Amino acid sequence: MRNSSVDQIIFELLSKEHAHLNSLQIYNEIRKILPAVNQSTVYRSLDRLVKNRKVSVSDMGTGASVYEKITDGYHHHLVCQSCGNVLTIEHQDIEKFFNSIETNNQFKVYTNHLVLFGICKDCQINETNGTDS
Repeated sequence: MRNSSVDQIIFELLSKEHAHLNSLQIYNEIRKILPAVNQSTVYRSLDRLVKNRKVSVSDMGTGASVYEKITDGYHHHLVCQSCGNVLTIEHQDIEKFFNSIETNNQFKVYTNHLVLFGICKDCQINETNGTDS
C-alpha cells in the first residue's frame, strides 16, 4: 500500500468532513476504505501532511489532538471551556498579532491554526445568573 494513497484519502476525508477529527477517528474512517491499513501508516501520513502544511494539528481541549485540512485562508478558533462551543475567528483578526510577534522577536510564525480557550458569552451570562440566585 502506497503512503501517498493514504495521504490522499486523509486529505479527502478532511475535505468532506470539514471538521476536526482525531487520529483514531481518521484511522477508523480510512479502514472502511482500506481495511488492511496499519494505524502507524495513518500516523506517519498525518505527520507528513502536517509537515507539508496541508493539514493542521491542534489541541481543541478534547483530550486528543485534532486534524483539519488547511484551506485557502487560515482561520482560528475560540473554544468555550464551559460548554465546548467552538467559534471561528478569521485570520485577518489575528494577523496583526502574528506580525507583531514576528517583528518584536525576529521570529517567523508558522502557526496556521490558533486556538484560544475561555468562556463564551452565553456561559458568562449563565455563570452570572447562577451566582446571583
